[in-house]
Amino acid sequence: MYSLAPGVGLVLASASPRRREMLGNLGLTYRLAPSHIDESLLPGEKAEAAAQRLAAAKAAAVATGPYDTVLAADTLVVLGGEIMGKPQDAAEAAAMLRRLSGAQHEVITGYCLRNESWHKEGMGRSLVTFRELSEAEIAAYVATGEPLDKAGAYAVQGLGGALVKEVSGSYTNVVGLPLAAVIELLLRQGLIRPDGPAS
Repeated sequence: MYSLAPGVGLVLASASPRRREMLGNLGLTYRLAPSHIDESLLPGEKAEAAAQRLAAAKAAAVATGPYDTVLAADTLVVLGGEIMGKPQDAAEAAAMLRRLSGAQHEVITGYCLRNESWHKEGMGRSLVTFRELSEAEIAAYVATGEPLDKAGAYAVQGLGGALVKEVSGSYTNVVGLPLAAVIELLLRQGLIRPDGPAS
């Protein structure tokens, strides 16, 4: 659906298969260069500031060529003002899911696009409401292993979608990248263009 503009190289500074899939589905070619930064939160840091800081740090950490533009993102799950990270084990995943059950939480994704001469930042926000979950459902979902490497202990695009009652805002933001906003930025910066009919 889209192609890179001539002379543009796109680098995705992410190990997330969801982000890779989203860009690939649009026809965009890119080089994968996951960044390895310390993703620890600063004392008292708010989710919005943390997501933006981490996205910018990921983009800056990736070495690029002179014509490369780096895209990086960081997604955080926030419940009642508390940032929920990735669970360390099955017991922590189950505890997170109990807290999310029947409640509304926020998903915030900071993203950064940068090259040698400029950098742009943005943020996506979505509200996600879980339905009431039984202990049996929580145990069954945790047993699949899916929650263990996901912020907030669920994957909306996977089996975890069965736990979600409603998403308000960008669905792709919950997956890990507010795609419409990122594509709009790539178009505005002249980095991509829509594919036209063959001439």
